[in-house]
Amino acid sequence: MTVRRIMPDVQVASEEALHTNRDFYGLLGFEEVMNMGWMTTLASPANPTAQISFFTEERTAPVVPDLSVEVEDVDAVYERVRASGAEIVRELRDEEWGVRRFFTRDPNGRVVNVLTHLS
Repeated sequence: MTVRRIMPDVQVASEEALHTNRDFYGLLGFEEVMNMGWMTTLASPANPTAQISFFTEERTAPVVPDLSVEVEDVDAVYERVRASGAEIVRELRDEEWGVRRFFTRDPNGRVVNVLTHLS
């Protein structure tokens, strides 16, 4: 299994906070690469896998995840996680913005968004 990237997901109080964080992290060299109104992702132009996302809410799942892990084959990882007995917080499904993902809970109670970009 190949892990392609890991990024923190941070819940914020408002859309204004999305902009405030975008501006602050822009000072560190991040640029906005995705903005859905309720979620924005920032990335390093020099290293595009270095990313951070901010959420006011999670519109397609029951909770905002604590981190995201992009893998090469999300279906295989989903089956392995499910077979292990780990909690599935949100079932595997395709999203309109081009990812296939599911949420699971790690042993520390953190919610992990596991995803693959669809081709």
